[in-house]
Amino acid sequence: MRVFYFSEMAYDPAWDKAMQHGSMRVNFPSENFDPAIAHTMLNRFLDEFALCDEVGLDIMVNEHHSTATCMTVSVPMALAVIARETKNCRLLSLGSPIANRPDPVRVAEEMAWLDVLSGGRLEMGLVKGAPYEVAPANSQPARLMARYWEAHDLILKAMSTTDGPFNWEGEYYQYRQVNIWPRPLQQPTPPVWMTGLSESTGRAAAEKGHVAATLLSGAVAKPMFDAYRNRAAELGWQAGPDRLAYAAVIGVGSTTEEGKRRADQIAGYVRTSPVVYEPFVNPPGYNTIGANVFAMKHPDKLAFVRTRDGAPVNHLTATVDDFMAADTIFAGTPDEVFEQIKSFHEWCGGFGNLLFFGQGGDLNHADTCDNIRLFAKEVFPRLAELNAHLPATSGQPQLVAAE
Repeated sequence: MRVFYFSEMAYDPAWDKAMQHGSMRVNFPSENFDPAIAHTMLNRFLDEFALCDEVGLDIMVNEHHSTATCMTVSVPMALAVIARETKNCRLLSLGSPIANRPDPVRVAEEMAWLDVLSGGRLEMGLVKGAPYEVAPANSQPARLMARYWEAHDLILKAMSTTDGPFNWEGEYYQYRQVNIWPRPLQQPTPPVWMTGLSESTGRAAAEKGHVAATLLSGAVAKPMFDAYRNRAAELGWQAGPDRLAYAAVIGVGSTTEEGKRRADQIAGYVRTSPVVYEPFVNPPGYNTIGANVFAMKHPDKLAFVRTRDGAPVNHLTATVDDFMAADTIFAGTPDEVFEQIKSFHEWCGGFGNLLFFGQGGDLNHADTCDNIRLFAKEVFPRLAELNAHLPATSGQPQLVAAE
């Protein structure tokens, strides 16, 4: 199993005021941000990423906009720094919200440049983006997925075409000459990831052969993973655990109490991230008609975080134990954390990529570094055994450049 450490690089000093304001995102004024404090915080976060390379973990970076929950406004910018400071780790961009980006060819250039800079260590996430960011990006939510798939196809074609310029005349993007320099080191493209919360995303990712990632709720992960494996089988290929990824908050300590305390602090992100004014939560057209109808008919099933038997967990008030019951958190001593991951792995049918949410909320630098080191030394080596009995990916479809 591969493990990618990540942190939202959040600006937690403003969280109390944001909670009073009633929204962490979009309309929380930036006067609550102190650039001098953020300077220290950003450099501290980058030191923690560098530590991961030293202890043998891979690294993931994401981006969000107009929010106190994440200071990473550009995955390529952050990964460029991290790529220069690291030597061995894989670098996962998860990712670039391509439906909100006006220039997909620029995304292709940025990803190719990162792949060359890093020596072919890039893994490339092409994601839809959060609904909260439709307003800041001035996107059209009803056409977001159509824009996403056109941008997706254009990016992959731009990265994999090496025999001269091509013309692109699409519904949303038009280019007379597409011919990116540099081209990526990994050919035809770096590995591609998608993120999602639904069975439909699992099926779509399987149709492309991409890695499918989900997060923070076992009740969401299992049906999405099952849908991916089933769709791959329908298409005539076998999806091994390397095609699936799960993100969880992980707190490791020398005692159960210490591990849970660290996880509780990191989970501040889970408790605050969805705090946003209602008009930005579900922009008209962002979700399908079927999804909105289901939500109106089954309000009891709307909770994102749910236990394995479907019981909802209130993310605003949940305790560490509540989150652990939903597989949102794995916490405790190294032995306890391993057993929790093993139990979840068996229950959901296996996955080969663990996204280790190892810093969040107000967890300080010393605790974060100890959390990383303990996990890398005492938990990570044991994870290799989890997929030993599962079949590997076979017959996976190859990338076919869009016409």
